[in-house]
Amino acid sequence: MPRDGLRTGADGVVRCWWCGDDPLYTAYHDKEWGNPVRDDHRLFEKLCLEGFQSGLSWLTILKKRENFRRAFKGFDFDAVARFNTRSVERLLKDGGIVRHRGKIESTINNAKRARELVREFGSIAKYVGQYKPPRSERPRRMTKSALMKLPKTPTSTALSKDLKKRGWTYVGPTTCYAFMQAMGLVNDHIEGCFAR
Repeated sequence: MPRDGLRTGADGVVRCWWCGDDPLYTAYHDKEWGNPVRDDHRLFEKLCLEGFQSGLSWLTILKKRENFRRAFKGFDFDAVARFNTRSVERLLKDGGIVRHRGKIESTINNAKRARELVREFGSIAKYVGQYKPPRSERPRRMTKSALMKLPKTPTSTALSKDLKKRGWTYVGPTTCYAFMQAMGLVNDHIEGCFAR
């Protein structure tokens, strides 16, 4: 792996090192990661999947994402908020997702909290838009070394703290920063990556 954190794929395209050669991961890097998202269901999905990812690789979650979408009604938080104890038991038997009771119950809880955010702010997008970090918090150059020092930031910590105050679970500062990266609140593609 090059020291600068860049990697040239078999297609000749220079990308961030972390997506490797896996076609699913490469497509995620190229077409999704870091692109601004305004759709509330996608934002809710990403917050939930980042919580499921805790302790696992993102590629594991990515490979199961379509199963998660099926199991959680396309991450329609109005639908998920109506899930009950029977829904939890059904999901614990679903081999297509990560079968972790706490994370499943968290997703249902967070769906209810998402509805409250929409009532208060008009959309999840408007709420998370308040957490675009100031320039002073960002590295001057996004290198691999700079990126590795950013598992969490003051802004992701503030987002995490506010979500927790509102009753959300599985939304620690590192999870919130991964969410901010994926949803384009920050651009963490390495300098020299075609997607930067």
